[in-house]
Amino acid sequence: MPTRRLVPWLLVAMTLTVVGTDGTAREAPAAAPVPSAAVAPPTAMDALAGPAGPADLEVMTFNLRYAADRTPGSWAQRRPAMRAVLTTERPDLIGTQEGLAAQLADIRADLGTGYDYLGAGRDGRDRGEHMAIFYAKARLAPQQSGNFWLSETPEVPGSISWAANHTRMVTWALFADLTTGRRFYAVNTHLDNVSENARRHAAQLIRERLAGFEPLPVVLTGDFNTPARSSSRVYHLLVDEAGFRDTWTAAARRGPAYATIHNYGPLIPGGERDDWILTTPGVTALATLMNTYRLGTQHPSDHLPVQARLRLPRDGCFRGGLVHAQAGEDARAVLQFEQC
Repeated sequence: MPTRRLVPWLLVAMTLTVVGTDGTAREAPAAAPVPSAAVAPPTAMDALAGPAGPADLEVMTFNLRYAADRTPGSWAQRRPAMRAVLTTERPDLIGTQEGLAAQLADIRADLGTGYDYLGAGRDGRDRGEHMAIFYAKARLAPQQSGNFWLSETPEVPGSISWAANHTRMVTWALFADLTTGRRFYAVNTHLDNVSENARRHAAQLIRERLAGFEPLPVVLTGDFNTPARSSSRVYHLLVDEAGFRDTWTAAARRGPAYATIHNYGPLIPGGERDDWILTTPGVTALATLMNTYRLGTQHPSDHLPVQARLRLPRDGCFRGGLVHAQAGEDARAVLQFEQC
């Protein structure tokens, strides 16, 4: 993960007594103060699971809540809290939802020159909400990237289908990990908040699109607007049928569970988890948490960011592909994965 700055906090001065040639003891001139650097406070992930190993990949999914002027919860009010949580955690990869172009520019400025992002607005170019993927440039190098829309015409920006309440889309990127040399896909989305039919079709389209990728690990982040349980059709399609692993349930260490949507109110222990980090088999989930940071009483967003510490498999130890449904089932493509 990116190097975190060390903050000087203590000045150490030494007093030295010397003896002259006449046998008289006297105090030598004080040495210049020596700065001592304090170790930066641990991130939420470090507090849960200890320091990351060199090969560990820190991932976050975060619905930013689009920038608006109305209060409470205006972007001007929330930006300091957003800056604080992101610059403290400094994930290697952040899948964001709802960010507007100017808001994303603010976040990039707050993160500093070590970060950049990929993605287009859902209404085309920089218009509308983005599914932007932020990445730490010292750790990850994008090799390819693109967008598609969750509709019957996925290549048409702004297209909408299946009675969705809003235009929905996916941003994806193929990254090279500059630390390990491994490659993987990051895929980021935001499913519809009203139509279950639209969410179901969107999940199936994501499966079909990912089947055309190289057989490499995939990290799928998003606000899926549906609970993470098998009774949810979207969760069933992606996890139970397609074989994605839910890092929240798979992780060796896990923080307290809350509803990931709090709408600036009290946190709800054990509530509905709509924000997920999924991976293909072979990716190890070492730890996961929901970050409950507030700056005073101000939450950064109306969602909690969800974080996972992952370890990618070695190249050549992952296979995946497109197969066809068995006879008697609806004719459709099915994405399946297996670990070597």
